[in-house]
Amino acid sequence: MDLQKQDLQQQSAPAVSELRASDAERDRIADILHDALAEGRLTADEHAERVEGVLRAKTVGELEVFIRDLPAAHRQGPGSSPAPAPHRPTAGAIPIDPDDNVVAVFSGAVRKGRWRAGRRIHAYAVFGSVEIDLSEALFDHQQVVVKSFAIFGSVDIRVPENVSLRGTGSGVLGSFEVDTLDSGDPQAPIVYVDGWAVLGSVEARPKRGKVVADILDRVQRKVDRSLRKHLGH
Repeated sequence: MDLQKQDLQQQSAPAVSELRASDAERDRIADILHDALAEGRLTADEHAERVEGVLRAKTVGELEVFIRDLPAAHRQGPGSSPAPAPHRPTAGAIPIDPDDNVVAVFSGAVRKGRWRAGRRIHAYAVFGSVEIDLSEALFDHQQVVVKSFAIFGSVDIRVPENVSLRGTGSGVLGSFEVDTLDSGDPQAPIVYVDGWAVLGSVEARPKRGKVVADILDRVQRKVDRSLRKHLGH
């Protein structure tokens, strides 16, 4: 019976080419097309047409079509796994003092919307609740630490789907849960959640459907620069 169940699971699992494409994968394919344009493998018109198709592509297989005749496609395919983000920030990259303090004592505190995230954010929930929503935040730095302390309270952290997320905290008679996340873009922000949950809870996970706009904007800026260069503007 176990073998039959395993066969059924393998049959029902979709092929890599049928998986939905992520924004990070589109970004990587756009980079390959940009390099091909710079090397003279594609004309400006071909490049523009393919990039437009990349932005419309829905599956990994549809992305493969635009680079399958390029050498880079055979060195690193769209289905390859990116290198995982480090588990701890780079030494000296994060300051000791926080850029922002979010405090809730017998109350609630919220940071959300279009706000600028510093390199270090401290969250304190003492008999209260703290919500830190980074899904629309502006990231000026690639590495961000959210130091969370929940004492008879809760700290709830949400991040965009196309960043990397790491957790290094602990719970003492409490819950400290971080959904590990790896971005396909090596330049994407990395959010490190650290701290303690004492008779409380700290939770960090991606917010579905939300992405860092800066990463997508970078793709369009590269395309615009390439077109201007080859059109002589």
